[in-house]
Amino acid sequence: MIAVVVTFNRLGLLRTLVDRLEQVPELAEVLVVDNASTDGTGEWLAARDGVLGRTLAENGGGARGFHDGLEWALERGADLVWLMDDDGLPDPGCLARLLEEGDLDFWGPLVVDEAAPDRLVFPIRLPGGTRVVHELADVERAATAGRIDGIVIPFNGVLVTRELVERIGLPRAEYFIWGDDHEYRLRAEAAGARIATVVDAQVRHPAVGSLGTPMMFGRTTYNHSPSDLKHYCMARNNLLNLREYKGWPHALAFVAKTVWFYTFTRPSPRRLGISLRAMYDGLRGDFTGHRRYLTRG
Repeated sequence: MIAVVVTFNRLGLLRTLVDRLEQVPELAEVLVVDNASTDGTGEWLAARDGVLGRTLAENGGGARGFHDGLEWALERGADLVWLMDDDGLPDPGCLARLLEEGDLDFWGPLVVDEAAPDRLVFPIRLPGGTRVVHELADVERAATAGRIDGIVIPFNGVLVTRELVERIGLPRAEYFIWGDDHEYRLRAEAAGARIATVVDAQVRHPAVGSLGTPMMFGRTTYNHSPSDLKHYCMARNNLLNLREYKGWPHALAFVAKTVWFYTFTRPSPRRLGISLRAMYDGLRGDFTGHRRYLTRG
């Protein structure tokens, strides 16, 4: 069993996480993929005993980090890999509880707000309907035998088997951020993988704010981010995910939703232009456009 951590310029959080992981008896190794951090992470990894670090030549985002980290873990003989970002902190018994579920291919914990553990950081859309839950109590009520089948929130403390990776491949490194995790879950689902969230295994995570801005008179939401970088990647990658896994009608509906949002909900010709450029880039297979926003956040 090998843990893979992807990090970028969050050395303080990484130290805390590695200290926690070194106390997990089920782990044979901890591998850290550093996305070319500039805060001393590479030097700290080189000097740290008990953890293996690999610093990339340039920042490839979470997508490159998990692609390379998962590949590295399999090269080192892992049959099961525990994947996580540097800003989550698994509860001490999290991995042991996950391992009790031996009939799954891709499964993980709930990600709860470190400051308010009764709330989820990443809301869950319950399988078989449109209901989205934000409260821990709602998830617990919806669970069967301590888990919810058919849903998982990658890559925040999730387990993936070697067999599944060999069947579906590695995460899409070119996605950079935003949508790479969702694409991997969709790919696993399409391959018939057994997927679940174990509700009494938990990872503590800083709050990320609201992930959906109301639009169309409150009938739906849109994933608006103040970051041009995040928005560009979301628009590009989400369109491609919808086209690949849901079909063109869903993809075109997302285009229309984006146009509506930046025309009526939050009028911004500039942001609409970024959106359309991102979508065009994705459709023609250009995954370099996000680089123009790297210094802007």
